[in-house]
Amino acid sequence: MTHDKRPLSPHLQIYRWQITMLMSILHRGSGILLSLGAIFLVYWLVMLAMGGQAYETTRAQLASVPGQACLLVFCAALYYHLCNGIRHLAWDAGAGFEMQTVRRSGWAVFIATVVLTGATWLLAGDPGA
Repeated sequence: MTHDKRPLSPHLQIYRWQITMLMSILHRGSGILLSLGAIFLVYWLVMLAMGGQAYETTRAQLASVPGQACLLVFCAALYYHLCNGIRHLAWDAGAGFEMQTVRRSGWAVFIATVVLTGATWLLAGDPGA
């Protein structure tokens, strides 16, 4: 068996991180988080159908600090995936491929995610009450 002296593909360590790389990774990650959140939503609905005691236990879990953290992460993942998906739809239509536009739309997705998540939590009030 002979070994070619061809160079290997570059690894991530030699690439300079760019917003497009980060957004691609986060889009996949947010999709995974949304899938896990959907499983938890089914759990919540089953507890709701099981009656008051089961639902009250689930409500108490959601009102706890870890439960609130999970809800916050799920909410942020939902808004990030939505906003970045809209960005991808614009790309599918052939718009926004200039590098400056790509960077600006990337930052707009991050800002929109923070604003929408914050607005949701401010307007929703205390979900544990």
